[in-house]
Amino acid sequence: MAVLNDDVDWDSWPVEDYLAENYRELHPSDTAVITHHCAFYREFAPGSVGRSVEIGAGPNLYPLILASAASRRIDAVEAGASNTAYLEWQLNGTPEESWLPFHTLCRSLNPDIPETLEEALSPVRLVHGDLRSIEPGSYDLASMHFVAEGATEDFEEFKDFCRRFVRCVVPGGHLVAAFMENMPTYRIGAASRWPGCPVDTDVITEVFTPLTDRLEVGRIPSDPTLPDYGDSGMILLTGAAASPPR
Repeated sequence: MAVLNDDVDWDSWPVEDYLAENYRELHPSDTAVITHHCAFYREFAPGSVGRSVEIGAGPNLYPLILASAASRRIDAVEAGASNTAYLEWQLNGTPEESWLPFHTLCRSLNPDIPETLEEALSPVRLVHGDLRSIEPGSYDLASMHFVAEGATEDFEEFKDFCRRFVRCVVPGGHLVAAFMENMPTYRIGAASRWPGCPVDTDVITEVFTPLTDRLEVGRIPSDPTLPDYGDSGMILLTGAAASPPR
């Protein structure tokens, strides 16, 4: 039986192991995603986006940093207790120094990002919940990183998460996302097991084409400096919610 999202104890997500394996240093794949996303955000004037959302924010701060170039308010939507605790720590105190190289790279590619990491995170509000708790049309821009394909083993549930992601913005609202390519069920740290729903660029294109306008889908290859989770790279997406929704 496929593991569904509600079958998983997200409160026990291993934050420290995840950060150690993925974000304690700036990897080439991070640079590739940030470079791609900065090109997307440079299309917006500073403060021109009223409300942005990061879906399933987890402990990853760089999507929030990127959104600060354009957004007056950023909601970091997160359901898991351990991830929520980490975000509260980062947003309400001094962020860990390991995020400074990420901020430096983001700002070098988009000078509209605030000068300091603390300033870049100042528009962020932590929202306890998940994608299913968001009312359709609540945001002007939505961002999602490594969530829908890592939240379930069921393809139909994956597609539902993608539809909800698109519908959380107003018609014509902006979308930016990254997915792990061909990610199987995987482990973080010594033992913890987490769901995966393998997808590729063809699948992402097929799922999002009926939902979006101006869809662009690309990929970056597997990063040998990261742990081998069984994936084959990352998929990058930008677009706008179809107007009117289809």
